[in-house]
Amino acid sequence: MAHKAGFVNIIGNPNVGKSTLMNAMVGEKLSIITPKAQTTRHRIMGILNEEDYQIVFSDTPGILETHYKLHESMMKFVESSFQDADIFLFVTSIDETFNNDIVLQRLQKAEIPVFLLLNKIDLSEQSIVENSINEWAKKLPNAEIIPVSALHKFNLDRILKSIIEKLPENPPYYSKDELTDKPQKFFVSEIIREKIFLYYSQEIPYCTEVEIESYKEEKAIVKIRSIIYVTRDSQKGILIGNRGEALKKIGTLARKDIEAFIGQKVFLEIFVKVNKDWRNNETQLKRFGYDLP
Repeated sequence: MAHKAGFVNIIGNPNVGKSTLMNAMVGEKLSIITPKAQTTRHRIMGILNEEDYQIVFSDTPGILETHYKLHESMMKFVESSFQDADIFLFVTSIDETFNNDIVLQRLQKAEIPVFLLLNKIDLSEQSIVENSINEWAKKLPNAEIIPVSALHKFNLDRILKSIIEKLPENPPYYSKDELTDKPQKFFVSEIIREKIFLYYSQEIPYCTEVEIESYKEEKAIVKIRSIIYVTRDSQKGILIGNRGEALKKIGTLARKDIEAFIGQKVFLEIFVKVNKDWRNNETQLKRFGYDLP
């Protein structure tokens, strides 16, 4: 049997379950997940390897209007996913209204397989799900529509089977023991950023960026020094909290998840600095791993 391999790119609005879906499909938590929109800022690949196929899933930021150069970079990641896909997984949720005509037109004209995944059906009734399937069939007649619950792993086996059927014949793009294209330091910074999104409100999560300044592997422990950048002094004070208690909580929670992720004991230091215009500064954004248009 010929080997199959291809890029399966996941696109859709913020907060429809794209990251939950990719994590479930590859069986590892690679993309951070929070209830807040715009949690995913980068394009993150998760690689599913079997003897006769390799599926390179790609989680992308949610489609949004751009207000900063940061957003422009996020949308460049989305655009790149349109360019190199072998299969599209277009994720929408049962409770959202999708109004982006440009994206719909591109999917309608796609010359590759398109799967429309109607997510979060566990939050709805059967009649509403059926009506939504019928409506989407009119909008995207070229798509195979699959109702799913990424959170509860419902119908993921059907998605996988459909992907394998449509996957082109290719040799593997990555080594069969690789799980992702990102380095370990990237995931460490993402774990810290996830805790900020989970435990702070209003503008704080959207004004922060995490940088791993040093990552030293010693015999029995990994020593990590990280910096959280914010845009205002007032945000720095909120992030640190009274007597540093808020930052200490974030650090403890992040350290436990990092230890579970890398399988080693971790000594984690977190510092907070003000970088007023990092979201619009091209030099800073490139340093943080963003690719600008």
